[in-house]
Amino acid sequence: MSQTVVLDLTQRALWLLLQLCMPTLLLSLVVGLMISVFQAVTQINEMTLTFIPKMITVFGALIFFGPWMLNVTLDYMQHLMLHLPEYAR
Repeated sequence: MSQTVVLDLTQRALWLLLQLCMPTLLLSLVVGLMISVFQAVTQINEMTLTFIPKMITVFGALIFFGPWMLNVTLDYMQHLMLHLPEYAR
């Protein structure tokens, strides 16, 4: 296996990781920002106020984006397994 093949596989794996993490992270960021603005406006300084909404948002995003995430991961694995003999050279 050449160095370019290893770098290509690593690049594809990192891109896949970025694609899979981005929806949940962005939604969590938006919810956290909205709650921080709410806390700043109302002057409520409760640390646990952000935890539950973020947790619900992440679980909801995983339920909503889960099938898409599974399909993207399966496509990557199928591509990897189909081209495995080429990588072994």
